[in-house]
Amino acid sequence: MTTTAPRLGTALARLLILAAALLGTLLAGAAPASAHAALTGSDPKDGAVVATAPKEVNLTFSEQVAMSADSIRVLDPAGRRADTGEIRDLCSGSVVRYGVELRAGLPDGTYTVAWQTVSADSHPIAGAFTFSIGAPSATSVALPDREPGGGLVGALYGIARYLSYAGFAVLVGGGAFVLVCWPRGAGVRPVQRTVVRAWLTLTGATLVMLLLRNPYTGSGELSDAFDLAGLKSVLETKTGAALTSRLLLLGAAALFVAVLFGSYTRRTDPKEKKDLVFGLGIGGAVVATGIAGTWALAEHASTGIQPGIAMPVDILHLLAVAAWLGGLTVLLVALHRAPSVERAAVERFSKVAFASVAVLAATGLYQSWRQVGSWSALTGTRYGQLLLVKIGLMAVLVGIAWISRRWTRRLADLPSTEEEEREAEGAEGIAGAEDAEGAEDGGASGTDEGPGTTRASGTDGASGTDGASGAAPVVDPERAAQLARQRAAVATARRKRERDADPERSGLRRSVLTEAAVAVVLLVVTTVLTATEPGRTEEEAGRSTAASGPAAVPDRPVDIRLPFDTGGVDGKGVVRLSLDPGRTGANGLHIYVERPDGKPLDVPEIKVALTLEAKDVGPLPVAPDRIQAGHWSASGVQIPMSGEWRIQVTVRTSDIDQTTIDKNVKIG
Repeated sequence: MTTTAPRLGTALARLLILAAALLGTLLAGAAPASAHAALTGSDPKDGAVVATAPKEVNLTFSEQVAMSADSIRVLDPAGRRADTGEIRDLCSGSVVRYGVELRAGLPDGTYTVAWQTVSADSHPIAGAFTFSIGAPSATSVALPDREPGGGLVGALYGIARYLSYAGFAVLVGGGAFVLVCWPRGAGVRPVQRTVVRAWLTLTGATLVMLLLRNPYTGSGELSDAFDLAGLKSVLETKTGAALTSRLLLLGAAALFVAVLFGSYTRRTDPKEKKDLVFGLGIGGAVVATGIAGTWALAEHASTGIQPGIAMPVDILHLLAVAAWLGGLTVLLVALHRAPSVERAAVERFSKVAFASVAVLAATGLYQSWRQVGSWSALTGTRYGQLLLVKIGLMAVLVGIAWISRRWTRRLADLPSTEEEEREAEGAEGIAGAEDAEGAEDGGASGTDEGPGTTRASGTDGASGTDGASGAAPVVDPERAAQLARQRAAVATARRKRERDADPERSGLRRSVLTEAAVAVVLLVVTTVLTATEPGRTEEEAGRSTAASGPAAVPDRPVDIRLPFDTGGVDGKGVVRLSLDPGRTGANGLHIYVERPDGKPLDVPEIKVALTLEAKDVGPLPVAPDRIQAGHWSASGVQIPMSGEWRIQVTVRTSDIDQTTIDKNVKIG
């Protein structure tokens, strides 16, 4: 049995308008800077006040990031670069840390650290914070308010990502639908156009993403899309390699489409067709898996926990989505544009869709656990909330698919008729038969001398007929063809009215159309979800921030350098003092006395006193013990309260030569 339907008309227009509106709303509401890596710590910390200038600034991330020469910038209060520009890789084991060295002799004041990089799952991230040396000060640094991955470039890149997902689903799912469920569909023009347009969409979107990648992760200026140097640097990244590989695989996909809609449709030998189906199935599966792998290898399946399991699971997830939603799209086009769709094709697709849903449920459950990790992240993070929306849409989609399956079973219970078998031959065959019939009718009418006789014009012997001869008149071929087309149109309209009156067929069309509409929205949510920071990462970053707190003084040793000159022999040098951990409570104290050339200087005595003048506390004496030449130490140094402490160090270099030096430091 076959089933057909009228053109989509207003229903399709409304569906496309709804999809565009939802796409714009969700993309506009999505945070463009959100990604899958997060800054989990820094040294100095945000808002810290350090006594002396640190040698370098370190940043710690939740996962691997791609650093460039300009990824970390440290600006002094006047807006000048205070770093050397040399990025140091300080990663160790699972700790992802990078640093940049600071210039020597930095003055006191507030410094701004601005950073921008790309996370391992291809999304740009950026941020900024401040710390102060000595005491906070005014700063003239004005950071750009543009979020990484935002603006016009970010919007275009997001649209290209959505179109690439949609093109992949229809290309792979449509090819699978024709090959597995409806082989006759390979010769149906609307189906061919749908799959070819999906290939063009995916190819065009991939090229756009490749060109926009440089400004998307960098300047944000659309003109940089044609910067050849930037394009070269993109090709050297993991994402650039994935996009290039996708373009190469799309070349193989073009060959698959050409054979499916070309050589395959022309084959008449059943054995040759069977062999070709086997080859197309194997080759198509390899190409589809490879294209899906370009997402898995470049985006968040390749980072985080268990990437070795997550990447093949992600590939299966994408293939299942394509088999279901892409096949559904082609089925919808066939129901509304093709002359007929066999009942067996709908039944086979129903089984494929059921298997796809089972795979989606299994792989989606694993991905949800991997990216969310806890119930609190499921409801308390943007990723978790979007995931709940996706799960809800999936439930709705499965419910509608169940309704479609019921309509399919009702159609399967109906007996097929001889008329429906003839309909499968197509409208072209019917028109040809009508054309032949019109020609025969015209010839027969020429033998009748009655009022209905059709004759050729003209009165002479060359153009007319002699009544006595009994010869048949000449029939106008254009008129005969016109009559044949009119009869075919009337017959087609009659068949459509009969089919539209069938509640089983119209019910299937309505359910498939609704299923496709929900699938469009689901694909939008999925696209936004892949560009959102996972709940697990967001919670880990939040815990790290909460642990560090907003304190102005970092949880790190207080290091100061105090030059001295007692005036005697070997009376010049530097005292390096380290108070660890540099906060209230018990601290360890280490003192190093060095000559001007940096070598240890052994002095007879070192004394330390701490005073908190604002609270009239102190001086609190500390008597360090000599460990070795030039090294003195004391343990259990108590700092009773936070504040601005004056540290006094008395250095005696001989029996009569000594001096006292001091410096104010903030201890939290």
